[in-house]
Amino acid sequence: MNIAQYLDSTYLKTPEQSGISHEGTLQIDKELAQVAIDNGIFAVMIRPDYVAEIKKYIQERNSNVAVGTVIGFHEGTYSVEEKLAEASKAIEDGADELDFVINYSAYLQGNTDLVKEEFVKCTKLALEHHKITKWIIEIAALTDAQIADLTKNISNWAEENFSANDLPHIFVKSSTGFYETTDGKPNGATFEGIKIMLDNAGKLPVKAAGGVRTPEDAEKMITMGVKRIGTSSALALIKNEASSGGY
Repeated sequence: MNIAQYLDSTYLKTPEQSGISHEGTLQIDKELAQVAIDNGIFAVMIRPDYVAEIKKYIQERNSNVAVGTVIGFHEGTYSVEEKLAEASKAIEDGADELDFVINYSAYLQGNTDLVKEEFVKCTKLALEHHKITKWIIEIAALTDAQIADLTKNISNWAEENFSANDLPHIFVKSSTGFYETTDGKPNGATFEGIKIMLDNAGKLPVKAAGGVRTPEDAEKMITMGVKRIGTSSALALIKNEASSGGY
């Protein structure tokens, strides 16, 4: 199986989180992009501050590797207006894909109207600019029943507000990779969590992010039905090596 075409090769640490300068972070992102170019990896997933420079880097090399970025990352509690502004800037900078963190805190508080509003408005903005949109629901913060319910809500909202042709461009995604769990519980994609998402996503594609650490895990996820996998160890997966990385 050619898993490279399913991979979003990811680096999402800020300079503050990593202790590396802006210039050092940009160099990491360039190396990430070059590995993607050289190995047929579908996309790179980076922070918004680096989108314009990495898009230029990839274009200069006549590559079609997609550039993705995260919006409302990683807590998801940005206001709708803040998410729209961040997404608009990313689109202006050349992002091909926008991975929004849904306001799962608002969902857990019962404020589904707010969650629906941000989903509809932000997805509309992305689709108007012919961008892929992915909605991170942070499954480690949810019970199995909540994973099913939130995934089903997103599927229903998508079908109610967008055309059938739009649906393949609206993903439900498992995780940010930054959620802090207790008792050593996984903070990313699990086979159990992904199955719940797939069972409730309807016509929407699913992206598994975090926790996919071996080529066997990646192939199993793809066989289950996921269309994309987010990983900080894309090259290791392609080379049939196990990864010790978190995301």
